[in-house]
Amino acid sequence: MTDDRASAFRSGISYVHPEPAGPWGTFLEQIERVTPHLGALAKMAETLRRPKRTLIVDVPIEMDDGSIGHFEGFRIQHNLARGPGKGGVRFHPGVTLEEVMALAGWMTIKNAAVNLPFGGAKGGVRLDPKKLSRKEIEHVTRRYTSEIGGIIGPQQDIPAPDVNTDAQIMAWMMDTYAMNTGLASTGVVTGKPINLGGSLGRAPATGRGVFVIGRDAIRRLNMAMEGARIAIQGFGNVGATTAELFAEARAKIVAVQDSRGAVANPSGLPVAELVAHARKNSGVAHFPHGETIDREAFWDIPCDVLIPAALEGQLTAARANRIKARLVLEGANGPTVPEADDILASRGVTVVPDVICNAGGVTVSYFEWVQDFASYFWTEDEINDRLAKILRGALRHIWETAERRGVSLRTAAFIVACERVLTAHMERGLYP
Repeated sequence: MTDDRASAFRSGISYVHPEPAGPWGTFLEQIERVTPHLGALAKMAETLRRPKRTLIVDVPIEMDDGSIGHFEGFRIQHNLARGPGKGGVRFHPGVTLEEVMALAGWMTIKNAAVNLPFGGAKGGVRLDPKKLSRKEIEHVTRRYTSEIGGIIGPQQDIPAPDVNTDAQIMAWMMDTYAMNTGLASTGVVTGKPINLGGSLGRAPATGRGVFVIGRDAIRRLNMAMEGARIAIQGFGNVGATTAELFAEARAKIVAVQDSRGAVANPSGLPVAELVAHARKNSGVAHFPHGETIDREAFWDIPCDVLIPAALEGQLTAARANRIKARLVLEGANGPTVPEADDILASRGVTVVPDVICNAGGVTVSYFEWVQDFASYFWTEDEINDRLAKILRGALRHIWETAERRGVSLRTAAFIVACERVLTAHMERGLYP
């Protein structure tokens, strides 16, 4: 962020500039596009352009070599009108204030679109996990948790895993919060180890949600699941789980791309072997049972369903003109820029937006939070059944809204979510 834009944001000036750029610019444009559909609530839409709370922290730790390392951390609470903040924490060298603001905004929309009793929040620390030891990552986690400890809590803001964070990191966060507060609050984070109050079914929940939503979307578009050609960008937890579930349903995974490379096989990649290879080699590159292709060539692969499940901003206007899919399922947060949305719509490609498509993770996080409060835990079958029921119901409502209003699924999801958030603001009023 440039100095003048950062100054404008911190002084309270509406952070809307003539040419929005990056993830936050994408989010602002999405709010701009939905505002005309909000009727009397449109006058309150400015609330969604202003994060409620922005915390930027220095995270100093002693490195393994005795030096002092400094890392910049963020926790953004975008909107808390419908409940405590909910959103993950990512450790990545590309983490910025603008990115975390956008991710927090999308969490507000996502939680409202699925009708979970949460607001939107997100966190991150700018670091490259590949360059730190596990002990150094623990130190970063604990110091970061201490720095943001004043604004998180089971009824305030509940972090969860995201890019490059996992159940162990959530355990360190929970323990640090407990040590600092004297409270054994298992509900302060979700995505924890099972032994510490975690929920069965949480780890694969985002990928399972993509599959559940994708299966319904395929049916609604009168496509056949068996033999459907699936291309997946990103092969971490979300991409791999999604691939496994689609393969079990007799679809064909014809191409996979990740940060290390891309592989393709028009007859279908053997998913179990690919998952094992990716785990062993930290990526899909050099997989022996598929053709190695250029990473950019991935976007030209003939397929029926494209699943971007990596980072935001990957489906650009140029790539939107090239893809061969009939259906896009957004497994990542914010993977499609607004210009690409317009191009895909003009080409008749259906896009199921991230705020509904990848909501499986936060939905099972909600289940975990509820179970922690009750100290009563459900079976994995119960978790999966409840997840499918909530996501399918949310998709049905959004699909019907899109058809009734004559808008895209993304606009429909934002209409549903923004109406719920802004109605909550209206009913609560302004204090003082």
